[in-house]
Formats: sequence, C-alpha cells, structure tokens
Amino acid sequence: MSVKVRFAPSPTGKLHVGNVRTALVNWLFAKGQGGEFVLRIDDTDLARSTPEFERGIEDDLRWLGLVWDERHNQSKRFDRYEAAAEALKSAGRLYACYETAEELDRRRKVQLSRGLPPIYDRAALSLTDAEKAAYEAEGRRPHWRFKLDGRRVSWEDLSRGHAEVDTASMSDPVLIREDGLFLYTLPSVVDDLDMAISHVIRGEDHVTNTGAQIEIFEALIAAGWGGRVPGFAHMPLLVGADGQALSKRLGSLSISEMREQGYEPIAIVSHLGRIGTSDPLEVGESIEALGAGFAFSKMGRSPARYDTADLDRLNAQALHAMPYEAARPRLAEVDADLGEDFWNVVRANLQKFGDVVEMARLVRGPVVPVIEDPAFVATAARLLPETIDAGAWSVWTEAVKAETGARGGALFRPLRLALTGQTHGPEMAALIPLIGRDGIIARLGSVA
Repeated sequence: MSVKVRFAPSPTGKLHVGNVRTALVNWLFAKGQGGEFVLRIDDTDLARSTPEFERGIEDDLRWLGLVWDERHNQSKRFDRYEAAAEALKSAGRLYACYETAEELDRRRKVQLSRGLPPIYDRAALSLTDAEKAAYEAEGRRPHWRFKLDGRRVSWEDLSRGHAEVDTASMSDPVLIREDGLFLYTLPSVVDDLDMAISHVIRGEDHVTNTGAQIEIFEALIAAGWGGRVPGFAHMPLLVGADGQALSKRLGSLSISEMREQGYEPIAIVSHLGRIGTSDPLEVGESIEALGAGFAFSKMGRSPARYDTADLDRLNAQALHAMPYEAARPRLAEVDADLGEDFWNVVRANLQKFGDVVEMARLVRGPVVPVIEDPAFVATAARLLPETIDAGAWSVWTEAVKAETGARGGALFRPLRLALTGQTHGPEMAALIPLIGRDGIIARLGSVA
C-alpha cells in the first residue's frame, strides 16, 4: 500500500507544540515510507476560521520543513459532504433528531440516576412524520445522528497494537448540527476516502472516536462511495516534565512564539519527533534523516515528556554543529558576519542564534573592560606579544605568569574581564586573534 497521510488543522488559532507533533509524526512516517503528506485545512467553521491563521499555519509548517504534497480546504468541499449525508440518509444510517440540549441533559441525568449509561436512547427513530412536522412547526430544526451498529469494532493500530471499541456503549454521534453545520467527523471521513488517505495518525485520545468513524467509513463504502478504510495509529499524548498533563502554558506555546524566542526548526522537530521513543534525544542531521529513521515500533506506550530543558539543549547542539555557510545569511541579517573564523570560534557558546550579536560585540566593541587589579593589567599590557596569532595567548599568559606569579584563575580571569568585561565566553586563545592587537591595546590602554 502506498502511504498517504494528512494533517488537518483548523485555522482558528496558531499552531502549538501539541498539534505540530501530530503533523510531524505524520510527515516523518510518510516520508520514511516514500509516501505523501497532505495539508487539509479544516475551515468548515466559517465564523471562526480566518485567512490570517491559515497563512500562519502554512508559514509555520514551511519553517519547520513540513512541506506538503497536496493542499485542500474543506470549505470548498461542502458539496461532497452534502452528497455523503444524502447517501447515509438513503441507507438509513443518518436520522433526524429534534431534542434540545436541555432535554438531552435532563434525559442523561435520569439515566444516571437509574444506574444506566448516559447514552442517547434513539427516541428520534420512533418519531412519526406528523410528530416531526409538529417540531418543525415549533421552529425546531433537526440535528442528524449516525446510527451505529452497536458492535465491537477492531483494528490493528500501528502504535498500540490490536485495538477494539464497543460502539454499543456509545451514543450515536451527531454529524450535522441544527444550523446545518457539519461537525468534524463526516467531512474528515469523506475527505479521507476521496483523497485516498492510507493512514490516520493522531493522539490516543481519539481511540474511542475511531470505532464510530470506522463504521461511518464502512457505511459510505457500502453505499457506493468508493475507497477503503484507512489504517490507524494513536500516539501517546504529551505530558509535562513532571509527568502531569501538559499545562495550558506549554500546550499553547505556539511555533511562531518559539521562532521569535530563537529556537531552531531542526531542534524543535528533533525534540518532538524523538521524545517518547527509543531513539536518543539528539539533533537529527536533517528532517529527512529523522523521517528515514522513524518507526512506530520505537514509540513507547507511556506519555511523551515535553521538557523545555531538553529543547534548549538540542537547540544549542544544533547551533554548535551549524556550518558557516548555513549561518552566513543569518549573520548578515543581524550585522554579525565577521567571517568563518569568527563563527567557528563563537558557535560553541551559543544557546540561541541571537546570542551571536553579543559575540560580535566582544570582537569589535565597544567593550567596557572590568579592571579589578590595575597593576596586574598594566603588567599584562606591557607584556603583550607583537604578533597576535593562534599561539599568542599561550605566549602572553606564560610571560605574565613568570613576572607576576599568578596562575590558574588568578591569571586568566582578570585578563578575560579586562578584554571582554565578562567572566565566561569563547576560548581566549581563539578570541584574541579576532580582536587584534590594536583592539586589545585599546581595551587595556587606560591602565597600560
């Protein structure tokens, strides 16, 4: 079977880490199998969907490297959903219900008080045409439910193994609201059939829904719709670093915000693609390499822990390995392109790419030296070698040590503070050739 998967976000908000993980796993699975990835915009809620959010979704996916092979808008496919609804009505699988929300709530409470499961009792199936007409005359409009078979529906889940859902324990799902708006389920099933989606990959919170959806797939196919029921994979959900349910704070962390905070796309996809798996939590060479190594057999059954400390580590790792040619355009954007030697010296000290601006300042100034011992610094300035090359730091510090007796931190710390104003940073042996002799003299000149 050729692999074809889909990601179907609603353009009612920004993409966050939870739904991006779903998109990513779909993409990794498809590309690892030489398959296709479909972007399907779920914009059937015309009142809440906006072009701005739709563009934001596209921008975020492109930035992460999740490029799609096909793209569709559900808002342009209402005719297909109407046709599917008519097919299900003709087959006796979609029926009109006239209860109000308040009436349904009272009915559920009565069932619970009697120790019965609070599922819909299918009272609407016994309505006569006259009763339906009376409801219509009152101004009621029907919502439409799919009549479940009430049987055990099973499938072989790529992530969970053998799975079963008893649809007898479920209420017949509402597919069309009173106002005629299609709920998610019917458009999704129709699109999966029309677009020949081979696998539906999503979170394990959808397992119960899958039982009902498989029945809808089968009902449409039996009604002559065509296509076949896709395979399924239900991933463990994300939890926070403490093992608790992912908080709103983390769950709503949008990709656009993470981009503004300086995270690298390869760090984000490596993090989301490998947490909860047996793969080491390291940065991948590329998103394509992550796809080539992806397998559901590596995915554990326990929830995946989302820890920003891990993401920070991977982000730094990505920057430390970034070659100059990849960094060069971005260095130019922030006026910090001081050449390949500069990049190779400072990249090991970066946590976010934006840190390079401060590194460039250390080289070209202005820097406010920190002089704790003017006499010591004056001696160091006098002993500065004429040639500042790769070996100059060793020659200089040996000379200063010989004259002052300072060693270890007492030798290196005041020199670093005098030249950079900081206690930590790039290796001084590599940094001082970038600063140059004139720059060093300028920083030490006040006490020379």
